[in-house]
Amino acid sequence: MRSWLSPDIALDLGTANTLMALQGRGVVLDEPSVVALQKGTRRVLGRGTAVGKLARQMLGRTPDSITAVKPIRNGVITDFELCEAMLRYFLQKASHQTPGFRPRVVVAVPGSITPVEKRAVLNSLERAGAGRVYLIAESKAAGIGAGLPLSEPLASLVCDIGGGTTEIAVFSLGESVASRSLRTAGDELDEALVEYVRQHFSLRIGPQTAEQIKIRIGSAYPLDQEQTTEVRGLDIVSSVPRKAIITSEEVREALKGPLMTMLGGIKSVVEQCDPELVADLADTGLVLSGGVALLRGLDLFLQEQLGIPVRVAADPQRSVVRGAAICVEHLDQWKASLEAGAGDL
Repeated sequence: MRSWLSPDIALDLGTANTLMALQGRGVVLDEPSVVALQKGTRRVLGRGTAVGKLARQMLGRTPDSITAVKPIRNGVITDFELCEAMLRYFLQKASHQTPGFRPRVVVAVPGSITPVEKRAVLNSLERAGAGRVYLIAESKAAGIGAGLPLSEPLASLVCDIGGGTTEIAVFSLGESVASRSLRTAGDELDEALVEYVRQHFSLRIGPQTAEQIKIRIGSAYPLDQEQTTEVRGLDIVSSVPRKAIITSEEVREALKGPLMTMLGGIKSVVEQCDPELVADLADTGLVLSGGVALLRGLDLFLQEQLGIPVRVAADPQRSVVRGAAICVEHLDQWKASLEAGAGDL
């Protein structure tokens, strides 16, 4: 009866996108984590509907009277009020709740979250309309969503690379053996490309343009056939719009710095493990999830550097929310471990 009146919700509260899955229905919402405001006020445009995809279209294109804001940075809430407004809109859009009933929510959070940041997540969700809130580490949710045997006495290495954080963890017997959370992820890749274009082409471009270039021709490993694309921006010297041609080799060079930081994070986690678990990784390898896992050749790059098998999870952008959704479907079984994990992620 409760699941019919107020279905439980799985939530991936990401820096770039927020995803929701409903009990028994799978993923029902995938929207950018962006809110559009009337400048100088805290009022959301369009009677509170300028959220998500509509607001993302406004990034970098707003007049002086409007501002588009991301209330989540590096995987944590930086603006409580706007995050609450965004979550309330998403909850209403994704699920028709019966008045008087509040849904239970399983939300994935970064492993490096502080008690203050954790409280911000709990308060924002409760004020947005959620009932009981359970926390799960993003790396654990990604491993569950990717179908890894986390509960077995076998090492499972997961690397979830989102927009704001890179979550790395080794699991065995259902618990994290070693883990690390980096604030170097998709946003840093875009910023590195913005800086590269500024230095080598004397062009100023925005993060949105950099992201499109990264998606179009970006790679972490040499391509069979290298590609080129046109980049448009503002000439730093003449202050007029200008075009230039950038190659996939140049994009790869621009992304090298953040990728090496992520590689160093993975190596540091592996070094924390006992020799028996490291031996397991020679067979089980590494599983990649998150939006950056779609970067071409990332698996080949990491496989060459680490010397272990590397594979990309099926539909990597939804691995975390799928894992949280599995916990929602069997919440009575997972409840104790989620409650225990809420204090020590």
